Amino acid sequence: QVRLMESGGDSVRPGESLRLSCAVSGYTFGSYCVGWFRQAAGKQREPVASLDRDDRPTYVDSVKGRFNISQDNAKNTVYLQMNNLKPEDTAMYYCAADPYLPPIAIMSAREYNYWGQGTQVTVSS
Repeated sequence: QVRLMESGGDSVRPGESLRLSCAVSGYTFGSYCVGWFRQAAGKQREPVASLDRDDRPTYVDSVKGRFNISQDNAKNTVYLQMNNLKPEDTAMYYCAADPYLPPIAIMSAREYNYWGQGTQVTVSS
């Protein structure tokens, strides 16, 4: 059974950094596509970043240059390093995984079959 569990969310001030973690179990780590998504209050879930099975990242334009997605095979964990956080980054952040997604679908939430419960990030002065 595939399970994902996020952690690392917190309340921070603008300009600060956070690193989110997603602990993964139930599949051979590195063999799935993984993604980070977020959902702000009253808004639809939106993509943030993803890694395909060849470890190639994709980022939404609003986080390019500030966020970095990575995975540690030894720890079965996917990370989202978030720097220079802005109030508009405030949201519940979710990690997701799927065995295979074509490039056109890798940033589409509806294509992912496995999801964590989310971790809250709040950016406020």
